[in-house]
Amino acid sequence: MTAPTPVQSTATKPQPSAREVDAFCMQYAPRAPGHSAVRDLYRLLCDVPEGGLEQRLEWVERWVQWLRERIPAHGLVDALEPEVSPSDSRLALLVRVLEGEPAMRAAVTRLVAAVCEGCRGLTLFAQVGLPAGQGFFAEASDRFARTLLPTVPEPGKLSELLLRLCPHPDDARWLAGLSPTRLAQLAALVGEPKPPEPAPAARVRADLMDALLLLAVQLAALGMAEDVRDRSPETAFRASPFLRLRMLCDSVLARDGAPDTLRDLATCVADCRQVVASVSRHLEDRGVSVDLVYRLERIRRGLQRMEAIARVLGAPRGEARWREAMALVSNLLRRAHADRSVMELARRNVRMLARKIVERAGHSGEHYITSTREGFHAMVHSAAGGGLVTAVAVANKTFLSGLLLAPFFSFMAVGLNYAAAFVLIQLLGFTLATKQPSVTAATLAGAVGEGARGERLASLVELIPRITRSQLAAFAGNLGVVAPTAVAFALGYQALTGHTFMSPAKAQATVASLHPWKSGTLLYAAMTGVMLWMSSVAGGWLENFVVYRRLPEALAHHPLLRRLLGVDRARRLADGFQHAASGLGANVALGFLLALGPVVGRFFGLVLDVRHVTFVLGALALAGTSLGPDAVLQPAFLWALGGAALTGFINFGVSFSLALGVAARARDVPSREALPFLRAVLTHLVREPRSFFLPPKELENDVLRVSAPPAS
Repeated sequence: MTAPTPVQSTATKPQPSAREVDAFCMQYAPRAPGHSAVRDLYRLLCDVPEGGLEQRLEWVERWVQWLRERIPAHGLVDALEPEVSPSDSRLALLVRVLEGEPAMRAAVTRLVAAVCEGCRGLTLFAQVGLPAGQGFFAEASDRFARTLLPTVPEPGKLSELLLRLCPHPDDARWLAGLSPTRLAQLAALVGEPKPPEPAPAARVRADLMDALLLLAVQLAALGMAEDVRDRSPETAFRASPFLRLRMLCDSVLARDGAPDTLRDLATCVADCRQVVASVSRHLEDRGVSVDLVYRLERIRRGLQRMEAIARVLGAPRGEARWREAMALVSNLLRRAHADRSVMELARRNVRMLARKIVERAGHSGEHYITSTREGFHAMVHSAAGGGLVTAVAVANKTFLSGLLLAPFFSFMAVGLNYAAAFVLIQLLGFTLATKQPSVTAATLAGAVGEGARGERLASLVELIPRITRSQLAAFAGNLGVVAPTAVAFALGYQALTGHTFMSPAKAQATVASLHPWKSGTLLYAAMTGVMLWMSSVAGGWLENFVVYRRLPEALAHHPLLRRLLGVDRARRLADGFQHAASGLGANVALGFLLALGPVVGRFFGLVLDVRHVTFVLGALALAGTSLGPDAVLQPAFLWALGGAALTGFINFGVSFSLALGVAARARDVPSREALPFLRAVLTHLVREPRSFFLPPKELENDVLRVSAPPAS
């Protein structure tokens, strides 16, 4: 918190003389008569305005600046009193002065009454620090607009006064640290104006009652929404506690916060929390919506605000009430500052969606991890099929790149080529090695986040070798087939047509573009790793969308499908669609992402490209066939082979690291467990290096055992 500016009077009243100031200091601070806090307070109390809300608010702002001043307060309190903070010592000084100066006390009392009467607290208690929109995207756009646009001054609201008095986030801690005892003493002196002026406490209490009623209406509407009711089936409509909120708040209002009405309200709030917990549990099984998670968070925080207000209303007058009041005000001030950030909103509300996406990707990742020799060999064979399909896609991409198409149609053609190849790999049950890192990382994070610490380390030490050898098997199958297939295709094309598939210039340009440091290969490989991770996120999102919208059930009961296919086949189609949704989403997204990179680069005048290791090796094989055997042994081609190897390493490292980091954060995996985890894995590598590269000689019984790798 920055140091406040010195207190300066802006009033037109005559300034007190130096003799009057000295006499005041000697009377109320004899142990520190020269302290600046005493002199500033005397000038401040002599300058209390008698008219105009804005002038009074300016005086309150100057008083808070005086109270927040960090100049050491030694000598302002009695020697027998324990050590207190500067703010509390200044509060004690103010109480002593108002007790001994009736005229000053009367002026401050009138000012407090006028400020409370002229400012309304409904917005402060019912809206400040709480999300305002009815959905995540509405709230995000509202926050973004408030960040860019200037705010309209509204001096008639206590909400604006609070932010005006406490403009820094650290002020919430300062408010919470003020002594409730001192505040209660001060309120007893200035909180009871002479009739007919209304008492400030009554005005604030009425605003608190109104805030309770407004919150009850808002939360009842949110809690009775259809998607909330559908996900809390154990609660009957008429028995919903959200229906009782409004009636109980009416009772609190009618009986002026009687203790029994507040107890009934607390019970109802607890019941509403149980409904929210039930909805959250069903979200774990039936998919997540960002808007629904946002509204659940809005309900939780609204219920917390209602409880805080009820505690203030139910606390006895004096120190206890001020303790609850300052806890409420400091909390809503903290929320008010935190809730100005769009990123904070996203972090708080997208976490559950991120976790569900990661979990669904993790379920797919389990199928890419082999635990037996049979599974290892099946992975190699499956990846070989993926390499065969990829070689055809490389040839198609080379052909499409030579066509003179507009950028949009070129993007669509290349994207459809990639996507069709990836989807075909999935439908045929083949494997693509670069798809594994992002999904196996999610499985790894799931193993990190489950079980006791010792159990987690033991399971991880066994899981890591399985992941590495399964990944190596997939790479061996993909790369061992794509290059020979591309060479065979190029030789066949040359035999049929009489000329090479690639022109010499195109082949030389392909080789030159794969040099490790004379081209952007390493950067493009990292960018492709990001795309591989993004495609897994897209696949998890699509599966979550399918589950949340209950599309498989809709397909299984669709009248047209039942009439055309029959009931059993329609049900099997729906089950197959749910099983394949994640793979379809990931494959289509990856295909168009790979095609989009160069297009975006040309749009901004940048040279951007993608480097997918399987496609790189296929393109290099086509180029080598066109250039001839002698060119393959030249340093430029050998450097290009090195670039292809680095491309595979970077593809794997970037996508795996991103997926593991996001999955660990989504599951709240503590970072302190990283070092013991790495130490245990390295120890296992030293003791059993073979397990990281080759399958076991004997069968292992494990939950991750698979007979064959499924579709990519």
